[in-house]
Amino acid sequence: MSETTQTSNLPQEREPLSPFAEFWGYFSSNKGALAGLIYIAIVIVVALLAPIVAPHNPAEQFRDALLVPPAWIEGGSWSFILGTDDVGRDILSRLIYGARLSLLIGCLVVALSLVLGVFMGLVAGYFGGMVDTAIMRMVDIMLALPSLLLAIAIVAILGPSIFNASLAISFVSLPHYVRLTRASVLAEINRDYVTASRVAGAGHFRLMVSVLLPNCVAPLIVQATLGFSAAILDMAALGFLGLGAQPPTPEWGVMLADARQFINSAWWVVTFPGLAILLTVLAFNLMGDGLRDALDPKLKQ
Repeated sequence: MSETTQTSNLPQEREPLSPFAEFWGYFSSNKGALAGLIYIAIVIVVALLAPIVAPHNPAEQFRDALLVPPAWIEGGSWSFILGTDDVGRDILSRLIYGARLSLLIGCLVVALSLVLGVFMGLVAGYFGGMVDTAIMRMVDIMLALPSLLLAIAIVAILGPSIFNASLAISFVSLPHYVRLTRASVLAEINRDYVTASRVAGAGHFRLMVSVLLPNCVAPLIVQATLGFSAAILDMAALGFLGLGAQPPTPEWGVMLADARQFINSAWWVVTFPGLAILLTVLAFNLMGDGLRDALDPKLKQ
């Protein structure tokens, strides 16, 4: 009886958390990252449901409602909650469709730069020697030039369009993924598990893709999240300069460029596209910081 009582009084060992539960515990403890995730999720849902959520067609012009202020201001109308622009287009509808375009561009840019950057970084870190030197010197040259200036030069050569702007942003984003992947490969390539795989007869491709790459994923996820916000910001900058999406495409940078002349007379035409860019970029940066804290074991207490 006493042995049973003593056994029941012993502290119970806690069951180990699953990797996802541990990750979510660290990530959710960062309130800023959680707020960024919630905001991004809302933007994605709104973008996917744009034809249903948007009150008007983004290209439709209401000639009897030019520069109508937001609904809560005198002279505003609840038919145009955030007001209209200089040709009578609903700003809220254009922002909603612009979110769809910005997210699509972000996915395209991150996918292209991530795939090419990881490939080049794997090759440079694994083979070393002249291959490493050639790739890294090219990366150093790209980093020596301001990224936006380089993107402008590429778009000026290819011609202004949203596709060419996406290619230019993907190209200037490459160095970050190349350097990060190469550094991760150099940190892992002399580990025991890599040596064991090599002794077991694994070829170069399998060593790079199946052995080394999975152990380099965590920092790449963080960089891809931060790269998403950079892509949205760069595309808005190119659109503002007239080198990205072309009017009447509902893109946030284009909306800002079209509204410059009304910054003093109709503040809402400039303010709401600027806020959309600011909040989206901030949300991705906050989520990236949370992912870094949750995935980096050195930052865990």
